[in-house]
Amino acid sequence: MRTSNIVRAFILGSLVEVAIPKPGNVSRLRDFPDLTFYHFLFANTSLIGPYMEATRRGELLGEGVIDESNVGLGQLILIAIRESKRWQDANPNFGVVTLSVPLIVSLSSGRPIERAGVYASKLIEKSTPYDSINFYKAIRIANPKGIRRGVKYDVYDDSSFDELVMDNVNLYRLAEVSCPREMIFCEWLNGYLRVYEALDMLEGFIESEDLENAVLKTFLNLLARYKDTLIERKAGTEEAELVRRKAEFVVKGELTLEEFSNFMAEKGDLRNPGSLADIMAVALSLLFFKGYKLEGSFLCKS
Repeated sequence: MRTSNIVRAFILGSLVEVAIPKPGNVSRLRDFPDLTFYHFLFANTSLIGPYMEATRRGELLGEGVIDESNVGLGQLILIAIRESKRWQDANPNFGVVTLSVPLIVSLSSGRPIERAGVYASKLIEKSTPYDSINFYKAIRIANPKGIRRGVKYDVYDDSSFDELVMDNVNLYRLAEVSCPREMIFCEWLNGYLRVYEALDMLEGFIESEDLENAVLKTFLNLLARYKDTLIERKAGTEEAELVRRKAEFVVKGELTLEEFSNFMAEKGDLRNPGSLADIMAVALSLLFFKGYKLEGSFLCKS
């Protein structure tokens, strides 16, 4: 039962996140030319099998059959991205998969929700350079925007595979290098602090708000606190900071949600806060794993 609940929660979290209209993001009410709501539906539901395999590895870890360095996080992420790409032609969920897989292994090994993020970071720390090679292969398949070329350990240079092994660069070391450019790698390093911050906010808002408003208010607060690194990579630091300040105005009641939504849509997908959306999806997954069910438009503990 725990295994099926974990997989259900992590599938549902990503689906609910994309369905709810949030400023700047794809939703059931807004598509981008190269990324639509349906890409997310096809991609995220394709993860049932890969997530089941992640829970199996977690169970073996909890039973002591495998140790922390043999979980194969990189391989699990690669399996998930291959399956995602098999059913659609965009990149809707690389960040969600990257965040979710270590957490799923952690939870299925028997860790409680409160400690799952910290243990997921430990698993990443115990990973091997071969995990990094598989992770690079997953990046090539997903082909996310903003990947730098011509740098040391270039994702798209085959010689990097040998360099990763020679320099003993595991997923944790990759995250240390990548954290300044992508906040999901900071989550790998810090026990998923922002995911748990979003989870706490969600639980606070659902006491008085329906599901959509609770998610929207949580997302606006995240946008007001942090510069989204996807926006930063695509449009620059100044643009990311402008988005953060505008969101802060909304939270303070100095700008309407409609005005902010119009601002976020002015430049196509350049102001798409995709990194924070990934964090939001995983926070929702943890929320649903806690046992919340839908009653009308509100969430209640089952």
